[in-house]
Amino acid sequence: MEIPNNSESILDRAIDFAKQAHYGIKRKACNLPYIVHPLEVMSIAASMTEDTDVLTAALLHDVAEDTEHTLQEIYEMFGEKVGDLVSSETEDKMGHVDPSETWLRRKEMSLEVLRTSPDINVKILWLSDKLSNLRSFYINYQKRGEDLWNSFNQKDPKMHHWYHTRVAELTSELSHTFAWKEYTYLIKKLFEDDKDGEH
Repeated sequence: MEIPNNSESILDRAIDFAKQAHYGIKRKACNLPYIVHPLEVMSIAASMTEDTDVLTAALLHDVAEDTEHTLQEIYEMFGEKVGDLVSSETEDKMGHVDPSETWLRRKEMSLEVLRTSPDINVKILWLSDKLSNLRSFYINYQKRGEDLWNSFNQKDPKMHHWYHTRVAELTSELSHTFAWKEYTYLIKKLFEDDKDGEH
């Protein structure tokens, strides 16, 4: 499929593609349609860059990992840069092994991609995605408390703390941005504040 030259139409197509790919899927820990997440990720990324390819990748970042669509489709429809950015955030699901058993290995492998990437756009995409996730975690923690963690494959909040702290370290080139500052603030609020002895 030919990619339009008009950058706005590329974003429009990415929104439509993401809506179709995630249709009928709900976010973990809440009852919102999944498309809310990639739209929020795009919005966060837009606070750090005007690069249309990065914003397109933000919209599509979970498509290959969580739907029936493939990375190859993204490369063909949206180009190499978008495909490479989406690939940087696409975890190897490790076949049919229980995802709760592979959580740590998958996170270690994906963090290595982030650690070794010289591309600031990869860091923008990662930070945008993880900030969106932590916003959702924090909102739902206020409603559910520690029961929140039972919604996930990894049920130990200490492991989530480790993972997000590592992401913050590896995206520290963006420490001047409001997104990074909000991300580290939410890490502190979710995992480090006492919460009256709940942690």
